[in-house]
Amino acid sequence: MILTLYLICVLLFLVSTAMSVIDSMHFFQLNSYRFDTHTKWLRENHSKYLPHAILSVMLLIVVMVPINITVKLILLAVLFAITIKPEMPKKAKKPLVYTARVKRMLATLAVLVGIIVAAATKPCFMNNRQTIAAFILVLLYAFSPLLVLLANLINKPVELSINKHYTNDAKKILAACPDLTIIGVTGSYGKTSVKYYLNTLLRAKYNVLMTPESYNTPMGVVKTIRGSLKATHEIFICEMGAKWVGDIKELCDIVHPQHGVITSIGPQHLESFKTLDAVKGTKFELADALPADGMLFLNGDDQNIKDYGCKRPAITYSVEGDADYVAYDLSVSEKGTSFRVRTKDGETECYSTRLIGRHNVLNIVGAIAISHKLGIPLSDLKGQVRKLEGVPHRLELSEKNGVTIIDDAYNSNPSGTKAALEALSLFDGYKILVTPGMVELGEKQDELNREFGRNAAKVCDYVVLVGKKQAVPIKAGLLDEKYDENKIFVASTINEALTHVYALASHGKKKVILLENDLPDNY
Repeated sequence: MILTLYLICVLLFLVSTAMSVIDSMHFFQLNSYRFDTHTKWLRENHSKYLPHAILSVMLLIVVMVPINITVKLILLAVLFAITIKPEMPKKAKKPLVYTARVKRMLATLAVLVGIIVAAATKPCFMNNRQTIAAFILVLLYAFSPLLVLLANLINKPVELSINKHYTNDAKKILAACPDLTIIGVTGSYGKTSVKYYLNTLLRAKYNVLMTPESYNTPMGVVKTIRGSLKATHEIFICEMGAKWVGDIKELCDIVHPQHGVITSIGPQHLESFKTLDAVKGTKFELADALPADGMLFLNGDDQNIKDYGCKRPAITYSVEGDADYVAYDLSVSEKGTSFRVRTKDGETECYSTRLIGRHNVLNIVGAIAISHKLGIPLSDLKGQVRKLEGVPHRLELSEKNGVTIIDDAYNSNPSGTKAALEALSLFDGYKILVTPGMVELGEKQDELNREFGRNAAKVCDYVVLVGKKQAVPIKAGLLDEKYDENKIFVASTINEALTHVYALASHGKKKVILLENDLPDNY
């Protein structure tokens, strides 16, 4: 009887703990598998684990109270059964991806927990001391949210070895392509757009490979090289992301770019960079890595890039400014944009695109500058510019049930919010902003979100804020501009926000909805 009850406890413990570990693994993955980032997230989101903590305390009380062992095991079985429902994985915007790394960590935990449970069970039953075995089960359950950190620590040497092997393999593949031209693309914002636009423009003459989607980490770049690079490729466009000082240098040490472009520098990822100067230095690691005959392209409209004072010769691009490649005579409507480009040598050409907004023109002229310097005549780029499509979730336009949606949900930053609001202002209709605001801005987060609210007040007819905590500074900014509080709605989730928006009266006008940022589940 006692053995049967204990085995039932073990079975229920394994189910509940497995679910708890998978949930924790999901957030560890969203936090980029970084110990410091994840532990900080745990401290800031401890309330999420309140039900887990309460159930753990109840289990410990049952274990410690001196009652009949049969009654104790029955109570423990009941409590372990109760823990299963709250530990069940919730529906996520970005579910856990069972990568090879995640599978290795789960296998390590399975072996570790199995050994502990087996080691605790046998001697305790031989000595008729089942309470000790139950106590070990309860402790393992109580600390299950932290087990992923233990698995990560145990697996670290293995992961480093695997990453090194894959990286060296990618380097060998690149070394076997001596005629391949590699272009590094980095920036606080705009880098993915420039990458996509450049990929389209260069295809007028070259066979091009780019890192897909937002693959901009070392392993993402390595995966692209190992899985997609062919001997027939002539140009490889490599997006380079960074959250920490040295990240761009690490990527450059892998791919060794011949040319590079810095699209922008701004207050992004300040939680890890700490200062704007650190952001500047990290982005310019790309410039430092280029060979003497390599070309560096810089956004001539970005004040932070200008302030850095790069000593290396650079080719600049701008919208209506002073640069080597300048876009001017802009004509912007909700149907698209037309503009002219003038080079420093006096060449000019007229272009048109379905994309909207000054910021898109800036990114396009950057891609034109690079393509032209790589031997494609300006006139040959006209057709390619007309082919340009919006990058997914970056001011991507769509129509749904008679509503215009401007999807800028991928990420958000101070410059991006201004560009998005500018795009929204071009449309006729009832303009609605749906946003959770900006994150990872360190000590400036509240200040910059408040400014976002002030800017939104000048454009939007209605504002829906997602997340009560996130909403506070944006709402304050709206109210700074005497915005009607009755036109502000605070939703708990994006689904609640969209339900509210679609039910909203638009006073006879067509609804135009700007979706500005969509935070992952760890926010």
